[in-house]
Amino acid sequence: MILEMKVPSPGESITEVEIATWLVADGDYVEKDQAIAEVDSDKATLELPAEASGIITLKAEEGDAVEVGAVVCLIDTSAEKPASGSTDSEAKKETKEAPAEAKKEAPKTEVKAETKTYATGTASPAAKKILAEKNMDASQISGSGKDGRITKDDAVNAVPSMGTPTGGNRSSSHSKMSMLRRKVAERLVEAKNTTAMLTTFNEVDMSPIFALRNEYKETFKSKHGVGLGFMSFFTLAVVRALKMYPAVNSMIDGKEMLTYDFVDISIAVSGPKGLMVPVIRNAENLSFRGVENEVKRLALRARDGKITVDEMTGGTFTISNGGVFGSMLSTPIINPPQSGILGMHNIVERPVAIDGHVEIRPIMYVALSYDHRIIDGKESVGFLVAIKEALENPTELLMDNDIKRSLEL
Repeated sequence: MILEMKVPSPGESITEVEIATWLVADGDYVEKDQAIAEVDSDKATLELPAEASGIITLKAEEGDAVEVGAVVCLIDTSAEKPASGSTDSEAKKETKEAPAEAKKEAPKTEVKAETKTYATGTASPAAKKILAEKNMDASQISGSGKDGRITKDDAVNAVPSMGTPTGGNRSSSHSKMSMLRRKVAERLVEAKNTTAMLTTFNEVDMSPIFALRNEYKETFKSKHGVGLGFMSFFTLAVVRALKMYPAVNSMIDGKEMLTYDFVDISIAVSGPKGLMVPVIRNAENLSFRGVENEVKRLALRARDGKITVDEMTGGTFTISNGGVFGSMLSTPIINPPQSGILGMHNIVERPVAIDGHVEIRPIMYVALSYDHRIIDGKESVGFLVAIKEALENPTELLMDNDIKRSLEL
């Protein structure tokens, strides 16, 4: 029996996918539920499992764009599994070499002695040495010697070009962008072209968070099995600020402004296929432990290419952490149709004025990019100040003065 395998729908609104990589070869024997291909959609990379066991025949090539529901391979379910466990494709791979005896019998071509002549552009040994010191090539010079030979005087009088030095590697290569990367590019351009995007900046003294983490991170990790990172502090600070400034937790829907009563935080992470934004659902209901567990789970799934479309759909606000790559400051681009995105950056010890004295503190610059069509300057600045206040006073504003209860210790 020949089974036709069709492309399943990765999610609503997706009508086309791209065969990113075949994990098996044409003619291989595959087991049921074995991953046979990686399929790119405009939102995620998914694995395509075999629907039955048998010999597979590929009907699409890597890089092909195929519609959802199209046949991409055939599986002969009546075929028996090879006894040795080797695949048919491996059996076909035979090294074809000519017999050694045939090689020995190959006719020998006689090489006749040639009269040595100097073609145009050939340099004498002395000229070659001088040209090498000048980092020049003989082809750049016209020789005055016999048959155009370049003499020592020609090399001495040669003037190097003042342009770009020659002789370096100038090769280039082309590689096809994945469907996910192309979609991300389209959305970034769309955000720049369709929103009135502005960015406001502030700085945060991370000393209080450093002190809390240094005191409780080991206990927190031993009890909950996950580290006490910065993302839980920033996520809960964003939740608090969004409640204070609900316009930032809104988006434009036609001629109306849609404001959400819940907080779904998109976390921008770098995956093997490019930028991905998995979503932490109902972050307003999560504790420090809950946020850290969810961030870890989503980051691992994105890194391993197992993230699903549903896990990246939606989101009412985005947090992007360029600091992990060493970024000092940036203007993050809004993730449409959202209206705001918070950019985190690296933490650097800087001299700051504290009560009239200069002290060295761990400082992070933070940036809020927002859609000025529905968020006014007062709200945007107030929102970022609210985040700054929460991060510089987390015990009172994020933990209600009860650290152990908030950390569930």
